[in-house]
Amino acid sequence: MSRHVAIVTDSTAYLPRAAIERHHITVVPLTVVLGDQALEDGTEISARSLAQALQKHRPVTTSRPSRETFAETYRAVAADGASSIISLHLTSEFSGTYDAAVLAAKDAPVPVRVVDTGMVAMALGFCALAAAETAEAGGNVDEAVAAAEKRAAGTSAYFYVDTLDYLRRGGRIGAAQALLGSALAVKPILQLADGRIELREKVRTASKAIARLEEIAAERAGESQVDIAVHHLAAAERADALAQRLRDRVPGLNELHVSEVGAVIGAHTGPGLLGAVVSPR
Repeated sequence: MSRHVAIVTDSTAYLPRAAIERHHITVVPLTVVLGDQALEDGTEISARSLAQALQKHRPVTTSRPSRETFAETYRAVAADGASSIISLHLTSEFSGTYDAAVLAAKDAPVPVRVVDTGMVAMALGFCALAAAETAEAGGNVDEAVAAAEKRAAGTSAYFYVDTLDYLRRGGRIGAAQALLGSALAVKPILQLADGRIELREKVRTASKAIARLEEIAAERAGESQVDIAVHHLAAAERADALAQRLRDRVPGLNELHVSEVGAVIGAHTGPGLLGAVVSPR
């Protein structure tokens, strides 16, 4: 049995299945509660089902993995040959996932480094990939964690939502609270900053907001070598079009991923979400 540094993350990373398999990354699912059903994010509830539930105003809530879920995961990963584990998770401003992982790490059979990346979606996913690639190249735990933290520090995440109402209900707006009330009619461009959602700009129409989202992402990428992810919820055509325009505009583009967000993030953003994650290498 080979001994290695193993990478664990959670389902809000929205990593492509091929990347998960190639780097042997273990993904711990968060839970989506739809009515009286508790469902695993990414496996037991589809983004389409979530979007339909939200459009019908059905109650949707989310919850973190339990301490025992993480404990079972760490035991299984150790039994599979890991000599140490790096557990990278979404911002603790959004979820208690990081706290549950920290508690479970105390009793794990091998050393576990738990990292609050301050990120979510592929902004988190790119951190997990950086750690995995460093470990695979022979890096130790400190080096792999440093690679993930460097990737997090350089990564920017911007997104457009059709309405702020879902973020308001979930208490996820943070500094953008000033937009509430009469300003709910505007089309906001938001960004992830210091682990929180903040207002970047206010735009009057959806088409102008999406065009501005493209401009911001392209300007952030510049001519550097970057990876980009485009996320959406129930807006596949918008996402494909944005991805193609960024592909044409960003000269240093390496990888470009297009994916629909899962139920945990979708429950707080609502249908129509369009996001761009820019991650320099």
